[in-house]
Amino acid sequence: MCCARCRATECGKMPSFSWRVWPAFVLLLFTSTVAADESLLLEGWHDVWPLRFLVNMLGYFTIIIPGYFLISYFKRTNYLETGSGFCFPIIKTCVFGSEAKTGLLDDVSVAPRKEGDSGSSVRQVVKLIFCAVGLQVSYLTWGVLQERVMTRSYGATTPEEEGEKFKDSQFLVFMNRILALTVSGLWCILFKQPRHGAPMFKYSFASLSNIMSSWCQYEALKYISFPTQVLAKASKVIPVMLMGKIVSHKSYEYWEYFTAVLISVGVSMFLLSSTPSKHPSTVTTFSGVIILVGYIAFDSFTSNWQDNLFKYKMSSVQMMFGVNLFSCLFTVGSLLEQGAFFDSLAFMTRHSEFALHSLLLSVCSACGQLFIFYTINQFGAAVFTIIMTLRQAFAILLSCFLYGHAVTLVGGFGVGVVFLALFLRVYARSRMKTGRRSAQPLPQKV
Repeated sequence: MCCARCRATECGKMPSFSWRVWPAFVLLLFTSTVAADESLLLEGWHDVWPLRFLVNMLGYFTIIIPGYFLISYFKRTNYLETGSGFCFPIIKTCVFGSEAKTGLLDDVSVAPRKEGDSGSSVRQVVKLIFCAVGLQVSYLTWGVLQERVMTRSYGATTPEEEGEKFKDSQFLVFMNRILALTVSGLWCILFKQPRHGAPMFKYSFASLSNIMSSWCQYEALKYISFPTQVLAKASKVIPVMLMGKIVSHKSYEYWEYFTAVLISVGVSMFLLSSTPSKHPSTVTTFSGVIILVGYIAFDSFTSNWQDNLFKYKMSSVQMMFGVNLFSCLFTVGSLLEQGAFFDSLAFMTRHSEFALHSLLLSVCSACGQLFIFYTINQFGAAVFTIIMTLRQAFAILLSCFLYGHAVTLVGGFGVGVVFLALFLRVYARSRMKTGRRSAQPLPQKV
């Protein structure tokens, strides 16, 4: 029988022993759990889109940050006056450019279309049909293939097999940009272009935002349906108006507010009437919304920055070449750093169907950009907007037909309201421009 002192000593030691062992036990348990799940975490991080986004951005910044310090060094040392040698023309083009801003696109190849365009009416109709068919075929095919690549599996021989899904949206962006770079480069070589004056590094800003908007566009299809994405892209006018009102204190016409309300009502009708079975998780739906917001933000920055770059003397094809040059540099650098470039190539070798789809995606993207430039040059922005608005409507119908997206009667009516509002915007804007031109006094002959 133990004495009171022994019992007190044991009672005093037991808590001390427990507090020493318990942290070690928790640490051992945590370490074993992490060791057991480490491979699973490393393999599964590709399924978490915020991590992929951050990893991609880190890859881009490994190129942007050294480039920033190099540009700062050349400007600080006044290299434009003191530099010489073989690398001087390259550094001058990339950092300083060769001409100042002009404010006008004073080149025949990029001049806006004149009302008195030469050529017969039949020839103009043939050109219009050619542009409309080219845009519709290029972007409808591109939309169908985009949904096929991002939402369906490859390699399944029977309906019971799951197959293998392609998950790296960045590789698809690289494929699109490398072909667009090749096409625009050949175009600049074969056809006369204005003397280029913009510093090349300024293309990198539009390139980075263009990469991220394209990445968001591909990535969003993992979380939302293609018709929802198309409607979200069609309703970009709403955040643009809000941003203009808050930041720039812009004023809008009554018809702009009216069409914005119509677009909001139509999108709400479509989204609220969609069947929840496709996306039952609110987290998944919320992820899709966040990615779409990112797409709209990046895409808005791209267009605004390109408008600023057009103050230099350049054609649209030169813009296409400059943006795609940096896009290829950023994406291939990030893919190689992540080790995803060769993984994607291995996926292409395993699935020849995917290789064909990715090649067709790139061809449609490059051809679509050329059709955009040609259509705007020949017929103006209003005709181009109408053609692309029709393309969005056809894309929704084609996606529902091919991939079985269920659209209710209310949802279909909402889609109709959205596109009616878009056509009203085009009509009202064209009428307003016509009224302004007629109100201008004609120059008097002396």
